Amino acid sequence: MESIVVACITGVVTLVGVILSNSKSRAVMEVKLDALTAKVEKHNRVLERTYALEQDMAVAKHDIAEIKGKVA
Repeated sequence: MESIVVACITGVVTLVGVILSNSKSRAVMEVKLDALTAKVEKHNRVLERTYALEQDMAVAKHDIAEIKGKVA
């Protein structure tokens, strides 16, 4: 009977340790995930801005070609 009580206490202590460890690990993962999400959003904004700049450059090159055609 005594060994069963000891085993139950050991099991409960182990379970509490695992739960605490998992909660800390989960908190760290959430912080890392938030940081990664921020980096991805920043990267996506840079890509959107680059795409807009490329479109503007295409329009500018077309306008320059038109002006050169009128001058020549």
